[in-house]
Amino acid sequence: MKPFLLLATRAEDLPADEEYALFLRFTGLSEDQLVRRRLEAEPLGEIDLDDWSGIFVGGGPFNASDPLEKKSPVQQRVEAEISALLDEVVARDFPFFGACYGIGTVGAHEGAVIDGTYREPISVVEVTRTAAGAADPLLQGLPDTFAAFVGHKEAITVLPPSATLLVRGETCPVQMFRVGRNVYATQFHPECDVEGISTRIRAYAGHGYFGAGELDLTLDAVRRLPVTHTGALLRAFAERYAR
Repeated sequence: MKPFLLLATRAEDLPADEEYALFLRFTGLSEDQLVRRRLEAEPLGEIDLDDWSGIFVGGGPFNASDPLEKKSPVQQRVEAEISALLDEVVARDFPFFGACYGIGTVGAHEGAVIDGTYREPISVVEVTRTAAGAADPLLQGLPDTFAAFVGHKEAITVLPPSATLLVRGETCPVQMFRVGRNVYATQFHPECDVEGISTRIRAYAGHGYFGAGELDLTLDAVRRLPVTHTGALLRAFAERYAR
């Protein structure tokens, strides 16, 4: 089997390593089947899509809608590398799954309007499949409404014409979309469990996701509802596109 590629951007080792472990767990892939590249640490380099079964992009601290003067040289490099990769991914309709930060990369590439209108605090929310989502192979077997972990400072306000909305939410209308047949992105975190998102809450305290003194409230918020279905998306993607 050709391996899958995970593009990661978290600089902190603990949440970065836990994210990788969660992707392994929910996809069902082994470490030799899911190769991680930490883009915050080194340039992506040449990627031949023919060497891979598919590509995942994890979450991270970068915001696509930040003004250029607020973006670090590392963020600017990472955005340029992923955008160049998406040129070929979208043109070939190559299997791609972007989670949270991944939705910003695909959205920006396709011309979506991305801003802070529909930001969501770190919590669990209920999201709902659209008619197109109910017919999509990755979402087969999921209930029409299911719980998901969220936490983001920006979101898509206007989808581009190339995108098909698959999952919507009350507080953030665009929770998952598809471009073509094989390029997916979610605003929610399908790779998280309660322990994993709790690690991130502690690691990113003071990064603007919640206020001073709200750590315990935020840790409680991710326990508000059980999240049991979202990891199935990653397993379905890996099983569908392994080659």
